[in-house]
Amino acid sequence: MTRLYLTRHGETEWNLIGKVQGSKDSNLTQKGIMQATKLGKYLETTDIDVIYSSSSGRAYNTAKIIAGNRNIEVIKMDGLKEMNLGIWEGKTFEVIKADNEEMYDTFWNKPHLVKKFPGESFSEFEKRVVGSVLDIAESNKGKDVLIVAHALVLKVVMSFFENRPLEKLFEDHFMYSTCLNEVEILDGDYKIVKYNQTDHYDIEVG
Repeated sequence: MTRLYLTRHGETEWNLIGKVQGSKDSNLTQKGIMQATKLGKYLETTDIDVIYSSSSGRAYNTAKIIAGNRNIEVIKMDGLKEMNLGIWEGKTFEVIKADNEEMYDTFWNKPHLVKKFPGESFSEFEKRVVGSVLDIAESNKGKDVLIVAHALVLKVVMSFFENRPLEKLFEDHFMYSTCLNEVEILDGDYKIVKYNQTDHYDIEVG
């Protein structure tokens, strides 16, 4: 059996002020560092054979914190980067909505209709991130794999494992900072064991 642990990076400075990051980057906050530290503590006794991360700094630094004392290299992968959101990046959600309320509404409520966008379309994004995760699974059959990425990456990838259509992508909760998702893969079948779990938030660390 191949087991995937998929998580989002910790809180960042731009998360804190409501700025869109996408393919751009910002540093982890102290809270974000603590979130990653707590998830690392939660997974301390969990077998992990290999670690992959988005090549964005916020994800890579989160992965290194979670890895802790494990002697495992964190492998950066461009295919795991967040959706390229073009001219939206670096702007707050309020400004984006004010600039083009129709596109904003379509993005969040009818993502399957987003064909032309200032960055990636959802179909392009889905092909990239799902393809990257399936490549990782294929290359690491029988292993326990940690993947550190981003909110939209996790939403799209987990929707693939759920067989959830794109138009229902945002019908449930958004992916929380350092949330834990777990997927078991055996003979081409996918079983979701954990989804958007944040049990580690309550862990005390020194």
